[in-house]
Amino acid sequence: MEAAHIVGWAHGRFGRSALPDTEALMAEVAEPALAHAGIGAGEVDGLFVGVLNNGFSPQDFQAALVGMGVPALADVPAVRLENACATGSAALHAAMDFIAAGRGRVALVIGAEKMTATPGPELADILLGACYRRQEAGGAGGFAGIFARIAESYFQRHGDRSEELAMIAAKNHANAVANPFAHMQKALTPEFCNAVSARNPLVAGPLRRTDCALVSDGAAALVLADAETAAGMARAIGFRARAHANAPLAISARDILAFDGARRAWASALAQAGVTLDDLHLVETHDCFTIAELLEYEAMGLATPGQGHRVVREGIAERDGRLPVNPSGGLKARGHPIGATGVSMHVMAAMQLAGDAGAMQLPGAALAGVFNMGGAAVANYCSVLERVR
Repeated sequence: MEAAHIVGWAHGRFGRSALPDTEALMAEVAEPALAHAGIGAGEVDGLFVGVLNNGFSPQDFQAALVGMGVPALADVPAVRLENACATGSAALHAAMDFIAAGRGRVALVIGAEKMTATPGPELADILLGACYRRQEAGGAGGFAGIFARIAESYFQRHGDRSEELAMIAAKNHANAVANPFAHMQKALTPEFCNAVSARNPLVAGPLRRTDCALVSDGAAALVLADAETAAGMARAIGFRARAHANAPLAISARDILAFDGARRAWASALAQAGVTLDDLHLVETHDCFTIAELLEYEAMGLATPGQGHRVVREGIAERDGRLPVNPSGGLKARGHPIGATGVSMHVMAAMQLAGDAGAMQLPGAALAGVFNMGGAAVANYCSVLERVR
């Protein structure tokens, strides 16, 4: 089996884009990613696209749209993947399987979403497609309402942690100030994030606006190559491990506070890599809501169940802490264009390992963890990345 390496990337600015659709968003990153890898479109053997869509646009067949925006890629075999908020990682894993199977030597992975042109109520209903509608779509607040119920359950079991959630939000906003690709490059204080106000209203249950990731447009791309091809490239970021674990779609079928699928994905990736969390220099994790980041601290093993607040209080996940979490600003401040998210997270980690993260750069970053999930910890993807060259 051929090991896939990341040999190039490109990342657009997340936010409210003037670009009209995913065709334009994907075109914005496709050619720059190939240029970064130092290869031409004619060398790409497979194209793997992650776009949720699900009603954001009447135009679907998203894999074929890449060739419309970049005609030089129109003849490349292309496929589109969807796996809720883990859509980007699903596309990445499919590309890696393509290379591992020897079906191609170079693959281009693109994740994208155009969300901000969709009216709020319609957008909320589209996102509810990532839950088990039969049981979970009836509450207020859309998908935020689902995580609000998770937060309420957590508070009932372990005490009110609203202040720690505010501290997570403030940490990620502070980190995003240094990220030129972030939707919101503005620091927010823990006090502001913790207070309900006209500028920071309650969205659902105990979750305030600052507890929720931003609705964003954007795209990101990765170029993958097999080991032999990567050996001749300017850079190569390898996968020490990758894992994918699923949990039941229905929250009623599991203890949602256990985030068991996330726990299993992390355990599998760390075991494959032969490392522990103490060996990692950073983690990019899926903070679609601040309560998700708190639960992920516990799922990855930074804290025991119910003790995630200690990671916050002790500064473990801060930029200068023992294990910086979301030094890019995370979904919370970098933005969360659904299909682009998993690809973006891997780009952010690769930039750190290559020493190309600019003002975001962490000193000595050599090993990174990435965790991307679809739905409420249903589809869980974990990677351990390292620089090979």
